[in-house]
This record gives sequence, structure tokens and C-alpha cells, in this order.
Amino acid sequence: MPYVLAMDQGTSSSRALLVDGAGTVVATAQQPLTQHYPQPGWVEHDPEEIWEGQGYAVRQVLAAAGVGIGEVKALGIANQRETVVLWDRATGKPLHPALVWQDRRTAPQCVRLREQGHEEEVRAKTGLLLDPYFSSTKIAWLLDQVPGARQRAERGELAVGTVDSWLVWKLSGEHLTDLSNASRTLLLDLRRACWDQELLDLFGIPAALLPRIVPSSGVVARTRPEHLGGSLPIAGIAGDQQAALFGQQCTRPGMAKNTYGTGCFLLRHTGALPVFSRHRLLTTVAWQLQGRPPEYALEGSVFVAGAAVQWLRDGLGIIESAAQVNELAATVADSGGVVMVPAFTGLGAPHWDPEARGAIFGLTRGTTAGHLARATLEGIALQVADLLAAMEADAGEPLRALRVDGGAAASELLMQLQADLLGVPVERPMQTETTALGAAYLAGLGVGFWPDQAALAGQWRLERRFTPAMAQDTRTALKERWQRALARSRGWGG
Repeated sequence: MPYVLAMDQGTSSSRALLVDGAGTVVATAQQPLTQHYPQPGWVEHDPEEIWEGQGYAVRQVLAAAGVGIGEVKALGIANQRETVVLWDRATGKPLHPALVWQDRRTAPQCVRLREQGHEEEVRAKTGLLLDPYFSSTKIAWLLDQVPGARQRAERGELAVGTVDSWLVWKLSGEHLTDLSNASRTLLLDLRRACWDQELLDLFGIPAALLPRIVPSSGVVARTRPEHLGGSLPIAGIAGDQQAALFGQQCTRPGMAKNTYGTGCFLLRHTGALPVFSRHRLLTTVAWQLQGRPPEYALEGSVFVAGAAVQWLRDGLGIIESAAQVNELAATVADSGGVVMVPAFTGLGAPHWDPEARGAIFGLTRGTTAGHLARATLEGIALQVADLLAAMEADAGEPLRALRVDGGAAASELLMQLQADLLGVPVERPMQTETTALGAAYLAGLGVGFWPDQAALAGQWRLERRFTPAMAQDTRTALKERWQRALARSRGWGG
């Protein structure tokens, strides 16, 4: 039986997944990825650990399924977006730890550019805002801080890219990125779908550093046999959230999904034309299928979601595993007036405050660990509610249902809270590993493993629908209290 292999290189782990022609996940494997925090607000990964961990996950998934590389017809890659790797073209060695999308070290540069009046120019071309979240200021920081990097980059000796580029380089020796990842750099002209020289000049980035832009689906390179035991066509690449949108089969305008991972990412498909937000959301490329024009999405990004639960485990020690947060939160009927704002790395959309900090309000002598756990889940769901309100205002029409995925989507309590706070049904599919599934779908389409998108549409299956059950006055009170707490958390790091 033939299969498609997908790599899903995420913020906290590297995963691999094997899919058959019916879209059934045959096997999965996962390898944790170490997080490094050299200074407050700085977040780094070891690029070699990314590479080695991803290779380990692939070997494990093939062994678990008892599948030889000759039975695999294509490889798809989904990746944590905006994270930047700088490496030497001659040796393939990274020159510095990867700067992770959560990293806030370039906030002062973004402030300066904003004060100089560049934000509207940047937004009009890229659909993004001036924020350290995106790749361009990370690249500029590396060029300025790594000794000799800028001069070597101008001579064409170095390469830079997001994690998809790093993996493709290691697998094949090709330096490329797909259009969805390129759209997250602050360097791409959305309408022309190419690197923009004026933006490169603004951020001080030599064009010679950058990868070639390719479609998200279609054969773009082949792996070297020594890496995976055979030469596979790399036929699908997408940033993790765009891959999840495709894996959820949100392929028609108006359809939306939210992924609950380290952060939360709400994407709504908007069709063949970019929709530029009036409410500080992001306009992004969803994907580009080979031989077709790009498709676009509106996106809202929450920087800390599942990471807040990890903090309860690792920082406070009130749970031993992430799954225990649900049991602990269920010990109380409500949060007891406690509000948790999980702005550990600033606030993302629609607030965009890199100086916001995590905060807990409403503590009393009667506050228990259960109240903290429930407030944490509510804080995740309330951030998503803010995104949806902005998204509905941009789209001009309400959302009919929200499809969900990611690790925290397994939480019955969180999903019910989400439906209650949104006031719309939340739909959880049978397969919640939709990021890797989307990469597999894109790769399979790229080699004709599936003939067209219609062949994929029937593979999405509902596992459970959560319908709103919260009284309107309760929902309103929770949102009003959240907004008060949010206001107090802003600007704290400034």
C-alpha cells in the first residue's frame, strides 16, 4: 500500500505522520524540542536539534508502521512559522541558535520603524504589522550581532530561512520556501507574490540571503538518499497554521479553524483575493497549489495558549501533566472571580502589545489551585473570543461554526468554554493532528496521490460538536472582567 509521509516541526516538538490513500493516519511519532530562554523575552532553538529530532521522528514512524521508504510516494513539511535560522552555505552549519517566533528581542527596532511612520507602508504590502513576531527584524538582528555575518551575507556566503527552508536544505541541498511561509516574513509583496526590494532595503536584508519561493503543493525538490534511505519528492510545504487550515478542509471562503498548541491561531479562508484587516488582524497566504493562483486567509495569533498550561506544570508545579489541568479545573464551578491573562511573551492580535506581561487578578484567601486552572483555560478561550470578534467585524458576517485542532482541543472543558464564550458551535474532528495531515494532503496532491481537492473533502469527519450553553449575561460578565484585566496587563514590560 502506498503512503504519504509528513513532517510537522513545531515549537515544542518534532512530529512525523504516515497517511494512506483514505486519509487514515497509520502511525505517528514525536520527539520533544528543547526551549532555550537566554534572557527574559528571548526564545531560541538549536537548529541541529530540530534537524536531528525531525529525522528521529521519521525513522520512528516508519518503523512503527513497518513501512519501507519505497512505499512512500511523497514528503510534506509543515513548520513553526517566523522562526529564523542563519547558516553557512558551504558547511551547512548554523551560525547562531534559531530565533523563535515567540522571541521579543527586536521589539525596540519595531517601535523605531513604527515611530518613523513605516507601519502603514509595511501593512499595505505584506498584510502584517510591525511586530517582533515576524521574521524580518530577527534576520536583521542576526546580521548585526553575529560577527562578520552582514558582510558574508552580501557576498552570498550565507543563507537564511524559516524552519521549512532549513529542513529542505538539510534534506536536499535546495534553498527554497513556500509562499505561505514567505508571507510571514514582512518581506513579501502579497499581491505580486515575490520578495519586495523596498522592504529588503527597509530592514537591511541582502536579497542573496533569501530562499527561492515555490508553490505549497507540487514537487519542488528531492531528498538525498542518505537521509531517509531513499530519494523522496518533497511535494508539499506550508506553515503549520496554513497546513492545519488545509488539513481541516477549510478550503472555501468563510470556513475557519483554530489550532490550540503552544499558541492559538485562528484562520478564516477568504478566497482568491487578500482581505486587509481593519481590526489589526493579519492577512496571509493560505497556500498556493501548483499551476493555480494563491489563496488567502485572515489570521489572528495568540502567542500563549497551551504554553500557559505548561507554566502551571513547570512553573508552579500545581499539575504533573498538561492533561491534569482539566481535572483540576473541574473541581470548581467557576474561576471564583480570578482572571488569568497569559501574556507571557506579550499580546498578539488584535492587541499587538509586546510589552504586555502575564498577570493574575482577583486572588483572595479562598482562591485554590482549581480556580487558577479554570482561569487559565478561560484565559485561552477569551483570547480566541477577542480574535473572532475582530474577524467577524472584518468579514462582515458571523461565523457559523469553528473547527478546532491541536493538543489542547482534546480538553472537553476548554472546548465547551470556547463554544460558550464564542456563542457559536465548536467542531472537533476525528483526527486532530490536522497540521501534519494538511502537509500530507498538499504533498499527495503534488504528486497525484489524490487526484484533486474533491477527493479529500470527504475525509474530514466530525468527532464531537460543542454547542453554546452559557447564559448571555454570564458570557457578557466574563468578557467585561477579561477586558478590565487585559487593560491592566498592557505595557507592563515597558
